[in-house]
Amino acid sequence: MCTSPRLETPARRYPCPSGGNHLMITDPPITIQVDSTDPFGRGLQRGRAIRDVLAESLSIYLALFATAGISPETVQLNAELALRATREWCMDLASEMEGTAEGSGLAVWQVAALNARTEILSGGLGAKPGECSTIVNARNNPIGAQTWDWHDELSDHWHLQEVRGNARDFVGLTEYGIISKIGINDAGVGILLNILGHRADRADGVPVHLVGARVLAQASTLAEAVDILLSAPVSTSSAITVVSPEGAVIVELSPVGAAVVQPQNDVLLHTNHFLDDRLAQGEKPGLYDPDSQLRLATLTDRVRLSPLPPDASGLLPFLVSQPGDPAQLCCVPADGAVLGDRWATLATITLDSAARGMTVSAGSPADTIDTETVRLVAEHRTGGVGR
Repeated sequence: MCTSPRLETPARRYPCPSGGNHLMITDPPITIQVDSTDPFGRGLQRGRAIRDVLAESLSIYLALFATAGISPETVQLNAELALRATREWCMDLASEMEGTAEGSGLAVWQVAALNARTEILSGGLGAKPGECSTIVNARNNPIGAQTWDWHDELSDHWHLQEVRGNARDFVGLTEYGIISKIGINDAGVGILLNILGHRADRADGVPVHLVGARVLAQASTLAEAVDILLSAPVSTSSAITVVSPEGAVIVELSPVGAAVVQPQNDVLLHTNHFLDDRLAQGEKPGLYDPDSQLRLATLTDRVRLSPLPPDASGLLPFLVSQPGDPAQLCCVPADGAVLGDRWATLATITLDSAARGMTVSAGSPADTIDTETVRLVAEHRTGGVGR
């Protein structure tokens, strides 16, 4: 029988009225539960659960698009193209977006725009990807960790989720209205995400967030996850790190092709530039260099000096930086920064493939080390093997 994925979040200790102690979940603010074998029904549940907050998330993204010089007409056109591409590649994901729109009261193209926010922003003037950093110990039981760095204005616009009803159950972190982002399923297949940039990037393909959602919903093995990733007709570049009980790889996706990056000495590291030589030839210049290269070099040096531990929480110190360090592994908004430039580490995530475990902590890894955790999703049996 299969063990359901396990999700943990940091908790703060509060005194009970009786003088004892108990743990209270404070970050992130909500966890939604989605459970239906019907994709439209899953979307309907999702939309209803976040109906009161989704419109505000949309308004922030519309403002970000405008700041990047993307007109409302272009946003809607790109969203509709992404929806069409998704429908042709995986009808279930398109249906889930349609259900989310129905449940939340938004137009379908608006939900599609949220799911395609990476693709839409790739066409902006001066827009750059988030500065996420990923580290994986691929020896024996693969474990991984990453920072999720994004716009500070969206620090209260993400949630945890427990999703059932697909071929695989999964848990994860995602933004309001986006079907999935980072997570792990009940087969132990988990994904981490880094945005990349290629000169050929455009916004008419399947959104990378939906590509990751299909991996979590369907992949039972590492090979199946890689097959799904390689089949995706993406139009904007990203690196998706896959951890599983069988091993771990990074799949770099771009509009001109994909590449599978294997571990070196049982280690995988990624920031925000291509590692594959062929894909790197089309790197979008000036987008994140030298920051991404500095972060990767720092991680490489740290791993060389100190072997990676076997426990996922032990990876967090490798991702710590302080303001003023040459490599900013943890983002802090600069004084006076405005919308579009206020980069912050919104969350820190670890994955443990054998344990089907995931931890999520609001803020940077410096805030999570030695933080007490509480189990949010209890282990239980699904009642069958490989549903």
